[in-house]
Amino acid sequence: MLYAVLCYASEDAICSWTKEQDEEVMRNLFVVQEKYAKAGKLGPVARLLPTTAATTLRKVKGEPLVLDGPFAETKEQLLGFYTIDVADLEEAVAFAKELSDANPSGGSYEIRPVGVFSPVAPTI
Repeated sequence: MLYAVLCYASEDAICSWTKEQDEEVMRNLFVVQEKYAKAGKLGPVARLLPTTAATTLRKVKGEPLVLDGPFAETKEQLLGFYTIDVADLEEAVAFAKELSDANPSGGSYEIRPVGVFSPVAPTI
């Protein structure tokens, strides 16, 4: 089953890390990623740039409006995501737990099944 693991944390906390702290976290996360990649279960992974670089297209009525920023009303922001192809939700939760253990920022990991709406099969 294909799952998206969405990574949320306080952007202010993450952006305050030193270069060394950030590199250490990335090394720790790579250990988790490498295990799933070698098993052929890891798909695309993305670390998003800060929300200050975001643009939002919003359409309530009429024409779409393009705005600077995501305007999220939350304390945590979406910082990145993983795509994994695992047997079931239990294995997806285990992956998210490993990511959580590797990342000192806390935050949360939202796990959602992915429906593929493409005539081309996903390549993971």
